[in-house]
Amino acid sequence: MPQSPLNVLIVHAHPEPKSFCAAMKDLAVETLTAAGHAVQVSDLYAMGWNPVASAADFQIRNDPDYLVYALEQRHAHAGNALAADIAGELDKLLWADLLILSFPLYWCSVPAILKGWIDRVLISGACYGGLRFYDRGGLAGKRALLSFTLGGQSHMFANEDAIHGDWEPMLRPLQRGTLAYVGFRVLPPFPAYHVPYIGDDARRKILDAYRLHLNNLDRLKPLRFPSMADFDRQLHPLTEVPA
Repeated sequence: MPQSPLNVLIVHAHPEPKSFCAAMKDLAVETLTAAGHAVQVSDLYAMGWNPVASAADFQIRNDPDYLVYALEQRHAHAGNALAADIAGELDKLLWADLLILSFPLYWCSVPAILKGWIDRVLISGACYGGLRFYDRGGLAGKRALLSFTLGGQSHMFANEDAIHGDWEPMLRPLQRGTLAYVGFRVLPPFPAYHVPYIGDDARRKILDAYRLHLNNLDRLKPLRFPSMADFDRQLHPLTEVPA
């Protein structure tokens, strides 16, 4: 069954335009556009994105004497007073049905410029707030996908006994604590292993696998994260929640 057309936002965070990570981003644009989806790209390094969250992110302040960043996000969003760069990215995010984060893995996490995009764009009031998180988050109904490159080999992350352990604990702050928290259904990630050290044939195989991954979005089973229906108002489990 063909996929329904999606609005796709790719947030790309690699400092080298000729990198393999950039080639994966370009392939995603080509593949998704050919499948009938609408695609926008936020290339953070090319944009000169400012990753630093600060008081300058708000044109007006609720409390000019003491900065509580999340509360000022909420106030500025309600008053249409976010900094222009944040407002522009938030518009793209709210437009999108699917968010793809494209990046090289740095220290089992994202580059600082992408962390700054997350800090400044996933704002309180629009993306979360109060008890609006997980499947009741502000971005509920949307999907998200990690696409990243790294120097390690797949067997180094195969399971808990591997040298680096399995992926899930390493990616939990991003997949659960960030994407799932604001309501995304998180699709299985696509890691591109060992890319600084492999040849063209191996790279082509990775790109072919990524193309297949993107062409099968509707067949990918989202990762399991908490449902708010399983918890009371104080966020205690109503029953024993399966692991």
